[in-house]
Amino acid sequence: MPNFDIVSKIDIQKLDNAINTVRKEILNRYDFNNSKSTIDLDKKEMSLHIVTEQDMRLKTIEDIIISRMMKQGLDASCLDFGKELYASGNMVKKDIKIKTGIDKETAKKIVKIIKDTGIKVQASINDDQVRVTGKKIDDLQNVISLLKTKDIGIPLQYENFRS
Repeated sequence: MPNFDIVSKIDIQKLDNAINTVRKEILNRYDFNNSKSTIDLDKKEMSLHIVTEQDMRLKTIEDIIISRMMKQGLDASCLDFGKELYASGNMVKKDIKIKTGIDKETAKKIVKIIKDTGIKVQASINDDQVRVTGKKIDDLQNVISLLKTKDIGIPLQYENFRS
């Protein structure tokens, strides 16, 4: 029977390229002249660490990160912007988590959306992905087009399409 997997993952190399471009842009921008801003990508913990002097610069760095991710073809909805933490002195520190995988709540939401449509497919949750199985390939393609129109809150990819 034809099936495919719904996953949520991010290309680490593209994200690394986007962050390197952000670093270069901050070095060259006039409003960041003599700034002590740093951006670090932790690939093991899947998080970004930003340290800068002002809230305004922090917001600007976030906007630059989002725009550079878009230019690399990455979806910025995978970033989980937390609260600012004030580090030593007048420096502002912020940790941004990078969401990978589909959590249980989101997986249940996806399965509910699929079941509410009435398309004759079965959706099952496997760890951090959702597998959709059906008799017809057209039904599976309808599920993909339906999920592309819905706002789930995380970027979704469709892989392992087997017939």
